[in-house]
Amino acid sequence: MKVVILAGGRGTRLTEETTIKPKPMVEIGGHPIVWHIMKGYAHFGFKDFVLALGYKGDVIKDYFVRYQAANSDITVDLKAGRVTYEQESPVDWRVSLIDTGESTETGGRLHRLAPRIRPDGTFMMTYGDGVSDINLKSLLEFHRKHGRLATVTAVRPPARYGTMRFDGDQVVEFQEKPQTGEGWINGGFYIFEPGVLDYIPEDYTILERAPLERLAQDGQLMAYRHEGFWQCMDTVRDKVRLETLWESGSPPWRLW
Repeated sequence: MKVVILAGGRGTRLTEETTIKPKPMVEIGGHPIVWHIMKGYAHFGFKDFVLALGYKGDVIKDYFVRYQAANSDITVDLKAGRVTYEQESPVDWRVSLIDTGESTETGGRLHRLAPRIRPDGTFMMTYGDGVSDINLKSLLEFHRKHGRLATVTAVRPPARYGTMRFDGDQVVEFQEKPQTGEGWINGGFYIFEPGVLDYIPEDYTILERAPLERLAQDGQLMAYRHEGFWQCMDTVRDKVRLETLWESGSPPWRLW
């Protein structure tokens, strides 16, 4: 089953880093966040990736082209033009790196990929900037059981600030940055049937607007509720939080 990752965004709220690299290549613990996302999918056996590239897509291409060399000792035969890797690649993924346009919208990127993904049937999709401890096999089982065209993962967003509960002026409970106790948002881990592509007519279609709205109206959109960890990396503050969790030695999204 193919896993589509939208990796073409500019990351305008991370301009300190994204002036020289696309947002999915911003590093957490020395690895691009897209690597963390892919490791999560691979942990559950999903290793056939299609990355929809856009802004500075060449940086992502270079990373994967050089991946084995960066993780192996090599011998270069300059006369024969041959490179020998002394260790096998640490991963067994298949990664298709497809230019879907620098200004193409989220739905438009799927629209451009349709000839590549439609023939294979059911596919997964996510964004290149969010990590989670979601059980992807359970997500797939949920999708297959309900039989609709689309499944979106619903998550409770992490609060930006800590909360306190009082008895008069006395603090009786303090909790630092809990997840919100109410309200669900789109967590960005989808499973789609090829029929979803019929809801996306052009490059300028924003997936999260008309297509998902129409799927909901048609009774074809189901939500998988994930109560565990989820964090997107929209801002420098988000990046710092993820770095801190990684440096703790037990980041909650590292299931592998």
